[in-house]
Amino acid sequence: MLWILLATATAFVVATQDAWVKKHFAHLSSYEMAVIPMFYSLPMFTATLFLVEIPPLDQIFVFCFLISLPLNAVCFTLYMRAIQISPLSLTLPYLAFTPVFAIVPGYLFLAELPNLWGGAGVLLTVLGSFVLNLDPREGGAGLGSAHLLREPGSILMLIVAFLFGFAVVIGKVAIVHSSVMFFTVLFFAALNASMVLVLWLLGKVKLRTFTGKPIKGLIAGILLYLHAVLHGWAVSLTKVVYMISVKRLSILIGVFFGGLFFKEENIPIRAAGTLLMLAGAVIVMVIGYSG
Repeated sequence: MLWILLATATAFVVATQDAWVKKHFAHLSSYEMAVIPMFYSLPMFTATLFLVEIPPLDQIFVFCFLISLPLNAVCFTLYMRAIQISPLSLTLPYLAFTPVFAIVPGYLFLAELPNLWGGAGVLLTVLGSFVLNLDPREGGAGLGSAHLLREPGSILMLIVAFLFGFAVVIGKVAIVHSSVMFFTVLFFAALNASMVLVLWLLGKVKLRTFTGKPIKGLIAGILLYLHAVLHGWAVSLTKVVYMISVKRLSILIGVFFGGLFFKEENIPIRAAGTLLMLAGAVIVMVIGYSG
């Protein structure tokens, strides 16, 4: 089915974008890492906005849209900081906690509550995070829970997952009161423009931030644009939970990219932990909310 191909392509683009930005812009600050793909993708989102049909909008859409902007700005900055300071294979997998953290806001704002299968998915995700941090060089003492506390990027990404848990619910409400593609394109156009402007006014980014590596920056922008458009297209063809479940393959791809491009260690163990976390996330999203 087309949506599966689009969701898989989205996963590959997301993982590629993370690896590309880490490889070519990790020497910059987290603010600069965040705004480079935003700056170069802004003209693309702005142009696409004129091609998208504007649906009827109400006050709920406006409220959720305005809340989503600062919330996602914080998430994006912390996300970049996490992959900047820690291995991809010890940061990206913690995004699997997003559906776990979305349970409470999902109940509060959408009256959605997981069943017993959802609880099992939560436990599996937690188990996967434990396995993810096992270190065979430390033998029985290398228990994963302690390693999480020693890896600042992992902690940051766990915070990102927590914030994304709220952001995804608020974004879903906004989509219900508009349309998938309209919200996607308008959101990224507004987020990118506001982030670049605010950080420039605060002195966190300079003009040379965008002119240092223009070709590499343009590629980062294209990847962000493709990520958003493919995501919106795929999710318009199927249920959100199904699309996100396939898109989460980006976490596993990112783990392998960490080993391939950055020579990160313990990739087989981290891949095993990632698979457990992904399985838990899929159970929470797909089975945990059905019937």
